Amino acid sequence: MDLDSLRYGNFSQLGEAITDWEQMTKKLADMKKDAEGELKGKADKAKWAGVNATVSREFITKTASEFADAHTQANTVAKILKDTREELIGYRTQLNDALDRAAKKHLTVADTGDGSFTVVANTRPDWASDPSGRHGAVSQKEVDDARDEIQRILSKATHSDSTAAKALRLIVDQAKYGFSGASYDSRDAAAKAIADADKMAKILAKDPRDVTTTELASLNSTLAKYKNDPLFAEEFATQVGPKRALTFWAGIADPYQGEFNHDPARDKQAKQLQKNLGITLGRATLSDSDQMTSWKDQMIKLGPNQLEIDDASNPTGYAVMSNLMRFGDYDDDFLYRYGDELLAYDKQVNGRAITPWVNNWNTGDLNLWGNKNDRGRDPVTGFLEALGHNPGASEKFFARPDFSDTSMPALERDTVNAESEVNEHLKYLTSERLWLPDIAMDGKDGYVAGRDALGHALEGATTGYPSDADAKDTVAGDRRTANTAAVFEQVAYLYGGEDGPKLLHTQPELADSLGKIGGAYIDDIDYELSGIGEHGRDARDFPARYDGRANLGNQGAIDFLSVLGQTEDTHKIVTTAQHMYTLSLLDASPATSEENMNRARDAMSVGAEARGILDHSRVEQAAKTYGDESEEANKELARSSDWKKLMAGAVVAGGVAAVPLPGSTAAALVIAPLAADQVVNAANTLLGHEIDKATEGAAADPLVPSQMTSREFYGRGTSDVGEIYTAYFEGHPKAAGKADDLQWIDGIENSYLGTGPHQDDYRGRPPY
Repeated sequence: MDLDSLRYGNFSQLGEAITDWEQMTKKLADMKKDAEGELKGKADKAKWAGVNATVSREFITKTASEFADAHTQANTVAKILKDTREELIGYRTQLNDALDRAAKKHLTVADTGDGSFTVVANTRPDWASDPSGRHGAVSQKEVDDARDEIQRILSKATHSDSTAAKALRLIVDQAKYGFSGASYDSRDAAAKAIADADKMAKILAKDPRDVTTTELASLNSTLAKYKNDPLFAEEFATQVGPKRALTFWAGIADPYQGEFNHDPARDKQAKQLQKNLGITLGRATLSDSDQMTSWKDQMIKLGPNQLEIDDASNPTGYAVMSNLMRFGDYDDDFLYRYGDELLAYDKQVNGRAITPWVNNWNTGDLNLWGNKNDRGRDPVTGFLEALGHNPGASEKFFARPDFSDTSMPALERDTVNAESEVNEHLKYLTSERLWLPDIAMDGKDGYVAGRDALGHALEGATTGYPSDADAKDTVAGDRRTANTAAVFEQVAYLYGGEDGPKLLHTQPELADSLGKIGGAYIDDIDYELSGIGEHGRDARDFPARYDGRANLGNQGAIDFLSVLGQTEDTHKIVTTAQHMYTLSLLDASPATSEENMNRARDAMSVGAEARGILDHSRVEQAAKTYGDESEEANKELARSSDWKKLMAGAVVAGGVAAVPLPGSTAAALVIAPLAADQVVNAANTLLGHEIDKATEGAAADPLVPSQMTSREFYGRGTSDVGEIYTAYFEGHPKAAGKADDLQWIDGIENSYLGTGPHQDDYRGRPPY
């Protein structure tokens, strides 16, 4: 900031600009309100069809969001400009006061250009009072003091001006198209975020061995504080640089460093750093600035190359970055490109006698979370965990190849019936890749963390929710789309296909995820079961809950259900989702009209059929594995009969039921669809009563039967179907009598038994 620029600066034009920005902010606030209430609100309520259901609706949703971001950006710009103008006017006042004092001390201050100035003593004598010029001569200290005071004022003004300029550039560059959602209440807040980022970047510039535990704690607390701050994240990431971020984490996580300099306090900070650093870098990748675009390109290029360091067995870029990206929200395009390059490289080296990932000489334990069963040496595992936390990227990564072009009518698609219609990434990871356990000495023998991570990635891709979402997140409701359904169709094709039973049983770490995926689409599965073969399916009784519902075909739905019924976890999860969906259908059609009763009859019949397929599959698999009616088989059936306890603690909101899975160390939910967006007064519905009963039962009787014969198991299933029937007609005796006359009981019971103990092989896949 030049002296004359501040001294004679005319801030009136800046004031006019601020007024314009403030008026624009008010106008955008109104436009934001209209966009959310009118534009998006009407689009959400409209019945879309064809391409419009995805393309037009998505465009309107994004447009409404852009109005919100435009308002946020305009408000932030106005506040930063206003604060800067007020500060500069204040510094101008301070400067003029300092210049007046200098003049009174016979000092001359002159701007010499390029941000410099001079302060000299006025040695010309005052002929009126001191002709000799000797009395009252200016001292060098007075010159220096005046110079220092003026320099301090100019430095502060320069800082105010330059930090405001940098903050505004960062904000504008965050989004290449549209507007940034970065929000700051003042110039000081934005400037402090940038300054703190620079301060933290200096810690990463040090040798990791020289970084103290106190510095690590400071780094962690600051990264956690700014975890959602876009300016901090970008400034930090670009100041550190991609390679330095990798080498620093490798040095901190190096197991040998921990072994020879073991400090529990440092270990704790190191573990938190993996999470905080991953979150910060992820936030930075959301920026579209030229600097961050270059950063992302460099990070991908570093992937297959060793970092040329002494720490962590000299890992590749993939090995380190994949462990950092386990945490955080990353740019979808960056994750896709990173993963695409990673798998291309992995295909070249996977299956060799010695892989570069999991082997005896690789001691680079770069994952400090759950590292007994996942040391973090296989970078594909960490990447898949990243996809599990980033549903948009995962959906894109596993997109159906025949509908990867968004201009194609993905809503009007056929079933997946050939391998050519399966995504290459999905095919490689599920059926071709050699997975190796990456466990520590005290880990679970044979456990493959990568397959568990693959399950998490597929959960994100098919449900639209992060795999670790908790119940409070599900108030957003159903997030399925035609694109998530297209991923589900591929999963159902692979695991419901001829090799499906083998895939399920040889990949046990995937079972719970497959159950959750099946449960999330139980409404579409029921719709497929509602017809006779491919004919007569009833979209009125089993309405689509989103545009572009999954298309499995009748036999595809039966095959997939029959595979999911084979293991304890998948059977329990899908049976629970099925039960809750059927109850919600009955809640939506109380026995008060003939039309409602017809829908209820279909709901109970299809629900009984689905339950029969699941139960039959479970009995047949137990008999195949342990021997028909053996003690072990009966133990298996006894555990599977306890599925209702999964409903304990279920939360109903936004047209879905969030069902917590017990025994999981992380957040684990079954997100099951319901028949209506809102379940009014849920506690007084069939669904609400069943949830309450399950919760009370779990607390009162935590034990399960030790054994159960197949006859008893089917008897339990028949009883469950009967309980639904009885509960539906409670308080409606006339309707119950009419249903009895029409022989509902026989039909519903046959739907269960005909696909249960009397099931023929052609109705589903045989046991493994």
